[in-house]
Amino acid sequence: MRQVQDTLTVQAAGPGLHEITGEIAAWVAENGLREGLLTLFLRHTSAGLLIQENADPDVQRDLEAFFAALAPEDPRRYRHRSEGPDDMPAHIKAALTQVQLAVPVAAGRLRLGTWQGIYLFEGRDRPRSREIALHWLGD
Repeated sequence: MRQVQDTLTVQAAGPGLHEITGEIAAWVAENGLREGLLTLFLRHTSAGLLIQENADPDVQRDLEAFFAALAPEDPRRYRHRSEGPDDMPAHIKAALTQVQLAVPVAAGRLRLGTWQGIYLFEGRDRPRSREIALHWLGD
């Protein structure tokens, strides 16, 4: 049994879904990982991780619109406003998504479904640097 740990830094240009499947797959390949389980852990409270469809961009647009309607930037709705009007809605979106994902690796490849991709869901309005801790356990 072998373990590999690292940190992936993602530059999110702004709010919304940012696909990171390619970066994750490249990390798996460059580390020679063959069989095991990859855990991704997002080290932030105003963004989330998702596995979602990556074939039709309307899926991402609809999800972004749904979350924007669910947690609008309306300062009258929230007490926490010290970091700007986008901060509390970003925390709500993060609370409704995930900060950790587990993805099986087999034959050196992520075992995602045909239409699945891994996404960082950025909740803040301005560009952000986000860190994802990667931990692989396997052979």
